[in-house]
Amino acid sequence: MLVLLPPSEGKAASGRGAPLRPESLSLPGLAASRETVLGELVELCAADEDKAREVLGLSEGLRGEVAKNAALRTAGARSAGEIYTGVLYDALDLATLDAAAKRRAAASLLVFSGLWGAVRVTDRIPSYRCSMGVRLPGLGALGGFWRAPMAEVLPEAAGSGLVLDLRSAAYATAWRPKGEVAGRTATVRVLHAPTRKVVSHFNKATKGRIVRSLLRAGAAPKNPAGLVEALRDLGYEVEATAPARAGAAWALDVLVDEVH
Repeated sequence: MLVLLPPSEGKAASGRGAPLRPESLSLPGLAASRETVLGELVELCAADEDKAREVLGLSEGLRGEVAKNAALRTAGARSAGEIYTGVLYDALDLATLDAAAKRRAAASLLVFSGLWGAVRVTDRIPSYRCSMGVRLPGLGALGGFWRAPMAEVLPEAAGSGLVLDLRSAAYATAWRPKGEVAGRTATVRVLHAPTRKVVSHFNKATKGRIVRSLLRAGAAPKNPAGLVEALRDLGYEVEATAPARAGAAWALDVLVDEVH
């Protein structure tokens, strides 16, 4: 099972660990593209703070993020699972998983990123600010920039099993499963059952709980139908829509009564 996650806008501090070693990151087929984005981002942020703030869409209160980006090559690095914070990651709570569940997380979770393309939660990265919707000078929109390298690398990473896609729309632009990979992909919405509406905070928290539940249970569904069965066994109310045509993903709605 491969689980595709969005990153978080907010991130923990880099800390005092050893700096980034780009060659150590997972998915080495993305290395050249990572270096291109990293070089553009560092150069932008080191040269003109005001322009960088405008490009990155940062408020005056987030001016310090520009200096942080400028120092990415020498900043301390921590595991991506520690760097990414926010609602989904708080609910996932990787640090409190048992050893077996942590091994499953290391093997199955893939976090998409405007800067790195995608990383495993065990990859060591510095804290940064660069969303997939950013348009870097010389590269354009990062969602479009990443599309070609992702198309080369991600099908192999997906292997032959289930792909559980929990990404937000901005990060889904970087790679959309196609062909037979799409046929074993499930996208998930979380709906407030009484209103059948998506609530952003609630949606993120429930997705984090879903992933945590699957990791703790050792669930390893091979396809979307197996995922539906596994989630129902874990107590979730799930409605599934099989694709109407070949090469399309399954759509799953998880219905929850309590918004928290």
